Amino acid sequence: MLRVCQDLRDEADELDAFLATLSDDDWARPTPFKSWTPWDVVAHLHFFDHVSLLSLNDEVAFAKTREDLTAKMLAGVSLADEARRVLGHLDPTALRTRWIRSCREMADALGASDPKRRLPWFGPDMGVSMFTTARYMETWAHGQDVYDLMHQPRTHTDRIKHIAVIGMKTFGWTFLNRGEEVPGAPPYVRLDAPSGDVWEFGEPDDEECIRGSAVDFCHVVTQGRNVADTALSVTGPIATRWMSIAQCFAGAAVDPPAPGERVG
Repeated sequence: MLRVCQDLRDEADELDAFLATLSDDDWARPTPFKSWTPWDVVAHLHFFDHVSLLSLNDEVAFAKTREDLTAKMLAGVSLADEARRVLGHLDPTALRTRWIRSCREMADALGASDPKRRLPWFGPDMGVSMFTTARYMETWAHGQDVYDLMHQPRTHTDRIKHIAVIGMKTFGWTFLNRGEEVPGAPPYVRLDAPSGDVWEFGEPDDEECIRGSAVDFCHVVTQGRNVADTALSVTGPIATRWMSIAQCFAGAAVDPPAPGERVG
């Protein structure tokens, strides 16, 4: 099994344990992300884990779901609205139970897949490893929405290296997705991992570089934090512009939160 598949399972289990501590009232409170409630967050994760299983097991059904969902988005239906339409009959306990069960099923199915297999999605097809990494990133990032709501500290692990890697891989795409030219090569990035290890990307460069906490970097590329609210050291115009718009998730260009808007 690919390491990222087990990491996805572990991340989901950790989030599930935290969600179990929420009261019924907490499930209806708005998080800092688009005012989604924890119910909305888990419904979103469950909805797309289910769609991911379709991509794995039934490409015809997946293609139909993709067509229908794309049409609804173009008509102005939000992802939260669609998840509520499909799952709104579930109370928090039932929703959490269904989500963690399907997420584990998805992680196991991805782990049993041929690593060379490519899976259809809402953009280009993705290999199993990148597909799983994207699901891991979504689980970690949206989990942070709930931690932020509850003002609870979060213990991070070196599993987040998957997010740092996808953050680096989407450097050029971040600019192209906004209709901008890619300004050059990615900056040198040196990150301190939760374990104390050092992760380096690119060749050392004092003119274009990003240094600091891997957790902060992952928050920025998933747009959970504005770079101004982190302790990252950012040097050079390319690095500065990238960190101001970094986006490692698919979809239309989205701006990060304003400074001070999301600080945990």
